[in-house]
Amino acid sequence: MNALFQQSIASHSSVQANEQHGENQQAISLAVAEEVPVALVYNGISHVVLMATPQHLVELAYGFSLSEGIIEQASQIYQVETEAHPAGISVHIALASACFVRLKQRRRQMNGRTGCGLCGIEALSQINMPLPHVGTTIQMTAEQLAQGFSCLTDQQPINQLSGGCHAAALWQPQDARLQGFEDVGRHNALDKLIGWRLLNNKPPGALLLTSRLSYELIQKAAYAQLPLIAAISAPTGMAVRIAQQAGIQLAVFVREGRVTWI
Repeated sequence: MNALFQQSIASHSSVQANEQHGENQQAISLAVAEEVPVALVYNGISHVVLMATPQHLVELAYGFSLSEGIIEQASQIYQVETEAHPAGISVHIALASACFVRLKQRRRQMNGRTGCGLCGIEALSQINMPLPHVGTTIQMTAEQLAQGFSCLTDQQPINQLSGGCHAAALWQPQDARLQGFEDVGRHNALDKLIGWRLLNNKPPGALLLTSRLSYELIQKAAYAQLPLIAAISAPTGMAVRIAQQAGIQLAVFVREGRVTWI
């Protein structure tokens, strides 16, 4: 396997480093999160290459397909198989023919990077395409959101080791249930969560994110019909406008007893 990607199946690896405190130095083993090129291949045609943490790739395939408007329900994907290559991982997705026709018509070929937002769109008009309106609402208190983020810490083992991953989680405080996913890319973490929810037919809850809120995260949440998004950081102006358009409530700066509702 290519030396760059020899850790391609692991979620993290270790590198040798020197740690300095003032004038003192010591050799340490430093844990680092892995990012690997992951190609999503629909009916034999490569559609996008994502830089992702190579775990939960089936969930990633389903979540990306839903949040990008490629499918509307899980049954429109017939099969998902992963294949390791010297340069990364291919995820082969057998897609219903009607969905595949729409996908080819979009002609959206992307080369994604960690934190990428607009990679691959073909025209400025694609930025403001209509979004699905989220038809449900949920009520949650600041205390419940804080409890959810407290629980999320335990579901971030890669980040606890490396400090290098984002997380997305579905929080349902009435049942004290939280399911989270990690990835070096915040978009990938969200897609993994969306895919898990789609595959397991889970009801809506609060979407918890460990990143700032940018417009594409709101878009994905709208396609996934998630009515409340809570984040530890700030939103962008476009994210706020798109959330209002889609009927999604935002809770931002959820930390240290503080919540700002939008």
